[in-house]
Amino acid sequence: MQEAGRPVQLWGWGAAALLDPVGLLVLLSWASCGHPARAQESVSPILNMKLDSRTKTLSWNYRRNVTEQECKIDTPPDDSTSKTPQVNGNDTYFCEFPNSVLHRGANLTLNVTAEGAVFQEVLVFRNSGPEGSGAVNFSCFIYDLRFLNCSWSPGPAAPPDVRYHLYWWASSHDPEVECARYVVDPAGTRVGCHLDDLGDPKTTDYFFLVNGTSNRTAIRFLDFTPFRAKLMEKYRPPANITTAFNGSHHVVRWDDPETRFDVASHMLCYQLDIRRQGSSYTRDPQKGADGPQMLPRGQSSSAKKKKKKWERLSIFCA
Repeated sequence: MQEAGRPVQLWGWGAAALLDPVGLLVLLSWASCGHPARAQESVSPILNMKLDSRTKTLSWNYRRNVTEQECKIDTPPDDSTSKTPQVNGNDTYFCEFPNSVLHRGANLTLNVTAEGAVFQEVLVFRNSGPEGSGAVNFSCFIYDLRFLNCSWSPGPAAPPDVRYHLYWWASSHDPEVECARYVVDPAGTRVGCHLDDLGDPKTTDYFFLVNGTSNRTAIRFLDFTPFRAKLMEKYRPPANITTAFNGSHHVVRWDDPETRFDVASHMLCYQLDIRRQGSSYTRDPQKGADGPQMLPRGQSSSAKKKKKKWERLSIFCA
């Protein structure tokens, strides 16, 4: 393998608020063909190979036509994804890897064939900063239809003056938006973010990145695979709960809660906790092969066991 001899390039996130780079890219290249002299004389057709680490898009140009091409990303510990390159209107070729995670480092490889010779260029991406300086234990949830809460913990090796920054966006084509309302711990370190209004639900995925700054050292960033919006939502309790006695059973009815995203009624499951005072019997949840049985609304199980004065019943309903 022959080193390309190009200067090391630093690429950072596009947010104007943070100019410090978060990653290091090293470009390596080699070429081979059937005849050694021709291989030495061959010049790689690949130009301007670079990585946009926010959108996770590898792009490049060609100086001459190629007949075969493939791009691949390898991320530790053992994840590898290959793509067929695409081309846009200005003859820039690209591969997108939205489901890859870069904060543990990555090798991005481009293999092409031109005039019978095989060429390969590799970008080695490294996350700058000491191990353990980045945020950990990141989580987010949507509640009350339009609000978003995210939280994280400082890394175990984070310096006392670390200042974390959360960015989010709804698609790779949208600009990133920094959190405007941070939550801080007693030491004044940012450990969360509250978003007051997510706007209309026009997307099914959210993208997040947490990076940081310090006067002492670089801080590693933390990125993720896309968050599925439907799985992030914390639902409100069911509305219009009513009870009625039909002479033999008590019937409990309710309306499905309003949700940010369309969810089929049969996909919502509920747990009823019923407490009765002074009764000598209770009802146990039905058990199936995979745990509590899913019971239809209003369906009851038979009274069986004698319990204490205060009793509690958990029934899962679909």
